[in-house]
Amino acid sequence: MMDLYLLRYFLAVVETGSFTRAADRVFVTQPTLSAGIKKLEGQVGHVLFERSNRRVFLTDAGTRFLPRAKAILHECNMAMQVLEEAETAPVLRLGVLITLSNRAVGTLLTGFRKVMPHVAIELTDGTEQELANRLDDRSLDYALSLHRGENEEKAIPLKTEEYRFVLPPDHKLAGKAVISAEDLAEDYMIVRSRCEVLSETSRYFTDRNVRPRLVYRTPNDSRALAMAAAGIGGTVVPESLVDERVHACKLKGFDYTRRLALFKPSYKLPTGFETVGAAFEDFIANNWGNS
Repeated sequence: MMDLYLLRYFLAVVETGSFTRAADRVFVTQPTLSAGIKKLEGQVGHVLFERSNRRVFLTDAGTRFLPRAKAILHECNMAMQVLEEAETAPVLRLGVLITLSNRAVGTLLTGFRKVMPHVAIELTDGTEQELANRLDDRSLDYALSLHRGENEEKAIPLKTEEYRFVLPPDHKLAGKAVISAEDLAEDYMIVRSRCEVLSETSRYFTDRNVRPRLVYRTPNDSRALAMAAAGIGGTVVPESLVDERVHACKLKGFDYTRRLALFKPSYKLPTGFETVGAAFEDFIANNWGNS
């Protein structure tokens, strides 16, 4: 009999592409997770992953096994949800893109809780792909994520925002509304490793033969903004991440934007939950829609 926790280990490795990050995701040590994957491979009789020094890839057998693993966990999640619905208040399971503003999401959910205080909100952070996977396996009800024009039937379009370059208020360029790549030739740069336009940002500078010195790389957007405010270096952020600690200016010729959407389930919501879902969709659309 296959243990469900082994399937969770398997999907965590698929989503993160790393045994180390997958172990963090499921709150076990890396050796424990590796032993679990080996046990699962023994149970199914196939090697599921190809390991390299930098990345983990699915084998052909792993690729065939993936949709079945998702389906099994989905059915288990649905079974648990049916039992919980009979005993507890409504729980809305929301996925939030890791690069969304903490302050903006907090303000949004504060407003919704005032409208429907009886609804509990269960949050999950994730990358764009991680949230899409969790919607597919039905471990999330909704996801606030990027909208790239796909899955139109599941997406409620929200606001579109531009990117800004942020500097400390006392920086020599802090008085400018627009700066160029050449203005930053001698400056230090912070890299937000989860940034959706990371490759475009790098190409923007290299195309102009400008190579600012990279002094800090982090997946933590709050830390990146705090270090920019401290004068460690500048960085590119979506407009919604800008706060009073930094000066934000537009990069000349850097015209990228990101469009956000609330992704709703492709399946029918459980009986009794439709009202909560409809209220949540309306609230998000009214408060985060483009003006």
